Amino acid sequence: MDKRQAIGSWLSGPRAAAEDMGVDFGYRGERLGLPEAGPGSVAPLGRRFGAIFIDWALCLLVANGLIAQGNAHRAGNWAIVVFLVLSVLTVGTIGCTPGKRLLRLRVVGENGGRLTFPRAVLRSVLLALVVPAMVWDRDTRGLHDRLAKAVQVRM
Repeated sequence: MDKRQAIGSWLSGPRAAAEDMGVDFGYRGERLGLPEAGPGSVAPLGRRFGAIFIDWALCLLVANGLIAQGNAHRAGNWAIVVFLVLSVLTVGTIGCTPGKRLLRLRVVGENGGRLTFPRAVLRSVLLALVVPAMVWDRDTRGLHDRLAKAVQVRM
Protein backbone atom coordinates (compact mmCIF):
# COMPACT_ATOMS: atom_id res chain seq x y z
CA MET A 1 0.00 0.00 0.00
CA ASP A 2 1.52 3.32 -0.99
CA LYS A 3 1.46 6.43 1.18
CA ARG A 4 -1.35 8.15 -0.76
CA GLN A 5 -3.61 5.12 -0.50
CA ALA A 6 -2.98 4.88 3.26
CA ILE A 7 -3.76 8.57 3.76
CA GLY A 8 -6.83 8.29 1.54
CA SER A 9 -8.21 5.41 3.59
CA TRP A 10 -7.58 7.33 6.79
CA LEU A 11 -9.38 10.43 5.47
CA SER A 12 -12.35 8.56 4.04
CA GLY A 13 -12.87 6.40 7.12
CA PRO A 14 -12.81 2.72 7.95
CA ARG A 15 -15.99 1.88 6.04
CA ALA A 16 -14.65 3.31 2.77
CA ALA A 17 -11.34 1.54 3.32
CA ALA A 18 -13.11 -1.78 3.90
CA GLU A 19 -15.27 -1.24 0.80
CA ASP A 20 -12.11 -0.56 -1.22
CA MET A 21 -10.84 -3.95 -0.06
CA GLY A 22 -14.02 -5.64 -1.34
CA VAL A 23 -16.23 -5.82 1.76
CA ASP A 24 -19.92 -5.45 0.86
CA PHE A 25 -21.93 -3.77 3.61
CA GLY A 26 -25.13 -3.56 1.58
CA TYR A 27 -27.42 -0.56 1.88
CA ARG A 28 -28.73 1.08 5.05
CA GLY A 29 -31.66 -0.94 6.37
CA GLU A 30 -30.97 -4.10 4.38
CA ARG A 31 -30.34 -6.11 7.57
CA LEU A 32 -33.75 -4.93 8.85
CA GLY A 33 -35.55 -6.01 5.68
CA LEU A 34 -36.30 -2.43 4.60
CA PRO A 35 -36.27 -1.19 1.00
CA GLU A 36 -33.20 0.63 -0.29
CA ALA A 37 -35.10 3.79 -1.29
CA GLY A 38 -38.58 5.29 -1.18
CA PRO A 39 -41.30 4.88 1.45
CA GLY A 40 -40.32 2.56 4.26
CA SER A 41 -36.57 2.99 3.72
CA VAL A 42 -34.26 4.26 6.47
CA ALA A 43 -34.68 8.01 6.86
CA PRO A 44 -31.76 10.17 5.72
CA LEU A 45 -29.72 11.91 8.41
CA GLY A 46 -30.42 15.41 7.09
CA ARG A 47 -34.17 14.99 7.49
CA ARG A 48 -33.75 13.44 10.93
CA PHE A 49 -31.61 16.36 12.13
CA GLY A 50 -34.11 18.79 10.60
CA ALA A 51 -37.00 17.10 12.39
CA ILE A 52 -35.31 17.20 15.78
CA PHE A 53 -34.42 20.87 15.21
CA ILE A 54 -38.09 21.66 14.45
CA ASP A 55 -39.26 19.71 17.50
CA TRP A 56 -36.72 21.37 19.78
CA ALA A 57 -37.65 24.86 18.52
CA LEU A 58 -41.32 24.07 19.13
CA CYS A 59 -40.56 22.84 22.65
CA LEU A 60 -38.51 25.96 23.41
CA LEU A 61 -41.40 28.15 22.22
CA VAL A 62 -43.89 26.28 24.38
CA ALA A 63 -41.58 26.28 27.42
CA ASN A 64 -40.67 29.95 27.04
CA GLY A 65 -44.16 31.20 26.26
CA LEU A 66 -46.35 29.11 28.51
CA ILE A 67 -44.25 27.82 31.35
CA ALA A 68 -41.17 29.96 32.00
CA GLN A 69 -42.81 33.25 30.90
CA GLY A 70 -39.68 34.86 29.47
CA ASN A 71 -37.07 33.46 31.88
CA ALA A 72 -34.60 31.96 29.37
CA HIS A 73 -32.69 29.86 31.94
CA ARG A 74 -35.83 28.13 33.16
CA ALA A 75 -37.18 27.76 29.61
CA GLY A 76 -34.28 25.49 28.62
CA ASN A 77 -34.92 23.18 31.55
CA TRP A 78 -38.65 23.07 30.89
CA ALA A 79 -38.06 22.52 27.17
CA ILE A 80 -36.51 19.14 27.97
CA VAL A 81 -39.64 18.16 29.91
CA VAL A 82 -41.88 19.41 27.08
CA PHE A 83 -39.71 17.50 24.58
CA LEU A 84 -40.05 14.28 26.57
CA VAL A 85 -43.83 14.63 26.84
CA LEU A 86 -44.16 15.54 23.15
CA SER A 87 -41.97 12.66 22.04
CA VAL A 88 -43.61 10.02 24.24
CA LEU A 89 -47.15 11.07 23.34
CA THR A 90 -46.67 11.53 19.60
CA VAL A 91 -44.26 8.69 18.85
CA GLY A 92 -46.20 6.37 21.16
CA THR A 93 -49.54 7.12 19.47
CA ILE A 94 -49.14 8.25 15.85
CA GLY A 95 -45.50 7.30 15.29
CA CYS A 96 -44.12 10.75 14.56
CA THR A 97 -43.43 14.10 16.20
CA PRO A 98 -44.54 17.34 14.51
CA GLY A 99 -41.05 17.80 13.05
CA LYS A 100 -41.00 14.26 11.70
CA ARG A 101 -44.47 14.73 10.23
CA LEU A 102 -43.42 17.92 8.44
CA LEU A 103 -40.40 16.16 6.96
CA ARG A 104 -42.37 12.98 6.15
CA LEU A 105 -40.68 10.63 8.61
CA ARG A 106 -41.99 8.24 11.21
CA VAL A 107 -40.71 5.91 13.89
CA VAL A 108 -41.66 2.25 13.63
CA GLY A 109 -40.64 -0.91 15.41
CA GLU A 110 -38.14 -3.26 13.79
CA ASN A 111 -41.11 -5.40 12.77
CA GLY A 112 -42.69 -2.43 10.94
CA GLY A 113 -45.46 -1.87 13.49
CA ARG A 114 -46.10 0.94 15.94
CA LEU A 115 -43.85 1.24 18.99
CA THR A 116 -45.36 0.13 22.26
CA PHE A 117 -45.72 2.78 24.95
CA PRO A 118 -42.81 1.46 27.10
CA ARG A 119 -40.51 1.41 24.06
CA ALA A 120 -41.57 4.95 23.14
CA VAL A 121 -40.75 6.08 26.70
CA LEU A 122 -37.35 4.36 26.60
CA ARG A 123 -36.53 5.87 23.21
CA SER A 124 -37.58 9.37 24.28
CA VAL A 125 -35.61 9.31 27.54
CA LEU A 126 -32.47 8.09 25.78
CA LEU A 127 -32.93 10.70 23.04
CA ALA A 128 -33.20 13.45 25.65
CA LEU A 129 -29.87 12.30 27.10
CA VAL A 130 -28.33 13.11 23.65
CA VAL A 131 -25.26 10.83 23.93
CA PRO A 132 -27.07 7.59 22.95
CA ALA A 133 -28.37 9.35 19.84
CA MET A 134 -24.79 10.10 18.78
CA VAL A 135 -23.72 6.43 18.79
CA TRP A 136 -24.77 4.94 15.43
CA ASP A 137 -24.69 1.54 13.83
CA ARG A 138 -24.10 0.85 10.15
CA ASP A 139 -27.79 1.42 9.43
CA THR A 140 -27.38 4.94 10.96
CA ARG A 141 -29.68 4.04 13.84
CA GLY A 142 -28.79 5.70 17.10
CA LEU A 143 -28.37 3.70 20.27
CA HIS A 144 -31.72 5.09 21.47
CA ASP A 145 -33.42 3.48 18.44
CA ARG A 146 -31.50 0.22 18.75
CA LEU A 147 -32.35 -0.26 22.43
CA ALA A 148 -36.02 0.59 21.79
CA LYS A 149 -36.01 -1.73 18.74
CA ALA A 150 -37.09 1.18 16.56
CA VAL A 151 -36.11 2.62 13.19
CA GLN A 152 -36.89 5.98 11.57
CA VAL A 153 -38.25 5.55 8.06
CA ARG A 154 -39.56 7.69 5.22
CA MET A 155 -43.32 7.96 4.86
